[in-house]
Amino acid sequence: MKRKIRIVTVIGARPQFVKAAVVSRELAKHGALREIIVHTGQHYDYEMSAVFFKQLGLRRPKYNLDVGSKPHGQQTGEILAKLERILLKENPDGALVYGDTNSTLAGALCASKLHIPLAHVEAGLRSWNRRMPEEINRVVTDHIAEILFCPTETAVKNLKAEGIEAGVYTVGDVMLDAALIFGKDNAARRAVLKRYSVTPKQYFLITLHRAENTDDLPRLQVILEMLLELPAPAIFPAHPRLANLLATNPKLRKLKSQLDAHSHLRIIPPVAYLDMLTLEKNAKAIITDSGGVQKEAFFFQVPCLTLRDESEWVETLENGFNTLVGADKKKFLTAISRLDKIRTRRQKKPQAFALFGGGKASQRIARLLARSWR
Repeated sequence: MKRKIRIVTVIGARPQFVKAAVVSRELAKHGALREIIVHTGQHYDYEMSAVFFKQLGLRRPKYNLDVGSKPHGQQTGEILAKLERILLKENPDGALVYGDTNSTLAGALCASKLHIPLAHVEAGLRSWNRRMPEEINRVVTDHIAEILFCPTETAVKNLKAEGIEAGVYTVGDVMLDAALIFGKDNAARRAVLKRYSVTPKQYFLITLHRAENTDDLPRLQVILEMLLELPAPAIFPAHPRLANLLATNPKLRKLKSQLDAHSHLRIIPPVAYLDMLTLEKNAKAIITDSGGVQKEAFFFQVPCLTLRDESEWVETLENGFNTLVGADKKKFLTAISRLDKIRTRRQKKPQAFALFGGGKASQRIARLLARSWR
């Protein structure tokens, strides 16, 4: 009997669990592939981690490194040290990493040092902002990887500009696959709207977690002040790190009190992925600094205001559904005032979906891995 191709998948953060869930189910369909999942523990809160394995059918990891929340260098170094022992023990035919987190970088570096072929899902994204830790992570990973799975043609062009052309494949975006599989609406899913007392298309949904916003105190203060201007109900699932910052930082406590007292705004703990998709689909508009949420807003044709000065997902900006407002109050309020006009410019789904692979990215990735590492 022919030996199976053994792939170690390294994941550790909420978006990676979603991506891995749809790719892993396709890997499992290939008799030639055997996947070994390593969870770094970068995200460890239940709603940020364990719930994904339960809700999305993602197989339990064989290894959990339990690194937890730490400064960038310490977290990356600890993953490297622990992962090296696992890769030496498992001796896989290849390693698979996703996105742009510290888990991505550590997985890429570790595989490279041990001469294990590396594949990167979501390769070629660029914000052109080297102050973002995510940008450094994705650039380094792309230059290490042997196989680069690009979500869009723009990503392919970015890699070509950096001299990377071998092993590059346009497969589409696995997040679209996930949105199509897990984003189906039904009465059970809509229970989350009742739980938070919101009416479809009458509320804002807010997410905020990027280091460029949360680690820059003056910028974070401006963004929180902007949120106080919202004219309609808003649901704000707060990332654990941000929630801790709001509770412990003396300069933010007053703003936190104002946010709590705001008649329209409700800060809640992180919500499960399926509930989050329902909240996204039914929102009047989404306010976020998350790349994944920007795309999901685009897939669901919900206007998005991005709390950043640039976006890797330039395709979402081209039709006006995604507007970069950064930490600029004037841009923010102008975008809010134009929401009704934006909603009238809905695109046909096939056109939007075609930009991101039509929901077949995971199938293409599994097929290419089976062919490349046999």
